[in-house]
Parts: sequence; structure tokens; C-alpha cells
Amino acid sequence: MKAYVYEYSSALPPLTEGSYFHSPELMELCERTPRHKPYMVVVSNDEGHPVAHMLAIERYRRSWLPPYLYSHVRVLGEGVYQQGADNEVFDLMVKALTERLQNKVLYMEFSHLSQKMFGYGALRSAGFFPVKWMNIHNSLHSRTPEERISTRLLARIKIAQQRGATTKEVETEEEFRAFSKLLRRHNWLKPRRYLPDDEFFRGMMKAGRCKIFITQYHQKVIGCSVCVYSGDDAYLWYSAARRKSFATLHPNAVTFWATIKDTHAVGRQHIRFLDVGLPFRKNPYRNFILRFGGKEVSTYRWFRISIRWVNALASWLWRE
Repeated sequence: MKAYVYEYSSALPPLTEGSYFHSPELMELCERTPRHKPYMVVVSNDEGHPVAHMLAIERYRRSWLPPYLYSHVRVLGEGVYQQGADNEVFDLMVKALTERLQNKVLYMEFSHLSQKMFGYGALRSAGFFPVKWMNIHNSLHSRTPEERISTRLLARIKIAQQRGATTKEVETEEEFRAFSKLLRRHNWLKPRRYLPDDEFFRGMMKAGRCKIFITQYHQKVIGCSVCVYSGDDAYLWYSAARRKSFATLHPNAVTFWATIKDTHAVGRQHIRFLDVGLPFRKNPYRNFILRFGGKEVSTYRWFRISIRWVNALASWLWRE
């Protein structure tokens, strides 16, 4: 078998359908999005037929305050396979991607692998180091959201709604601009938090791959969320809220609840919360999400820093 890295979606061979996060559709969208550059790693058998593929996205980051300029690569999941996930094939894709990008980006990151130990040997041999992380998902197929949410949190949400907090899907350009303004203002002091250009969100909405929700109070947008769909699952990817200015209205809770309810209504099996964070004993955000009735799963995120001595130091600091 042989792995090849494609930089343009127009050059891709026919690929197996699967995760949206590894689709030619998302690759094409990233090509059109400023500060994005996609790489599709395709493994072919001896007859030249693709048996697996994986999408990596290089993202360029810059800021005046704090000042920085660099690029990094992120991979969500292990890719798409014709006959189920395969460690040997994954090893080929990791090696091909690392050889192409190891001296081009500041760091590379793998997250949301289907199993905690999947690809452990391949990533270790490629110079990646694991960081313990936490994932949370809510099952929507066996019990209703009302049966899972805590009684106290549901009561707070109902009180906020009675006071005038309402949540709706973004439909107009004015609503989209209000969403974008809140999302960027909420995250501008979070150096690690990367926000794509508005065209990225517009492209997913136009293709029917995501819904954006906003929570309003007296014509003011006080909360928002971005829910992306892949297969039978939904992924709450980005969110923001004016928690301090409108604390009594619990805008985060109201927005998340509407997102979960809509996801259940359209028949998705799970809603998965991306970027829950490190598994600290005290994590207010994680504890907040768990009150909706979700399940937490311990996992790894894998990193590889291109500066060798920094990568060696980080590997030692995060040693198990």
C-alpha cells in the first residue's frame, strides 16, 4: 500500500463516503476559506484503489495582541476506511502527513480518535506525545433530553425563557453578523482558541452541514452555538455567551438546551461537545455540560511540535 498527500480537491480520486470531517466537501470549503490550507492523505492498495483517507487542515494564525504569527495543523478523528479503522493504514497516513508538514508548521494535533489507544504506536513513532483530555457526548436515541438534564438546570432555563430569552436558528445576514460579533468578542483573549473566517460558517450553512443558533433578549444576542452534522451525530463545535452581563438569564444554558433539543428533534443519535478541555479535577465548563446528562470519556490528544528541543521538553513534561 502507498500513501499520497493531495493539496487540491480537484485532484482527488473517488473516495469512500464517511465522516464529514474527512470529506472532499470540507476540503473544498477549506480551500475557499482564508487562512486555511487542507491536505488529504489517501492510501491506495497495490491496484491503485483508495482504501482510506484522512483530512488535515493547516490554519494560519496571527494577532497583534498578544503578538504572534504561526500555522498549525489539526486532524479531527482517524479518517475514513473501507473496512473499518486499521492501525497499519493509519500509520502510513501519519508518516506521510508528518513528512510533508513537520518543518512547515509550528505544531500538529490529532484529536477525537474513536478509541483512546487507537494509533498509539504510530503517533509515538512519528514523534507525537499524548496529553490526557476529556470528551463528552449526550445520547439522544434511548432517552429524551428532558429525561437526562438535571432538574435544577431545567428550572433555570425555563425561568430565563419566561423572562424573555429566546433561541432561534440564524436565517438572515443581520443575525449572522450578530452571531459572528459575539463569537469573536467572546474568544479574542483566548490565544489557543482558533476561529475560522465567516466564509467557513457560511459555506457549511449553505451546504446544510451545520446550524447556527442565537439566543436573544430584547433584540440583543446574548448567546450562540454552532452545531455541525456528520453521519448520525451532531457536534457542538463553537459557542459563546454574555454570561457576566446577563448572568440571571443563563445564556449558555438556554442556547445549549435549544441546540440539544433541535438535534434530538431531527433524529441524530448523539451530540458531541468538542473542546471540553483538560481533565482537571475542577473544570466548571465540563461540570456545566455534564448537567445536561452527558457522558464523559477519558481520551488523548496528540501533539507534535516542529522545534525538536521544545517537542522533547513537552514530551517529558506530559510523560505518563
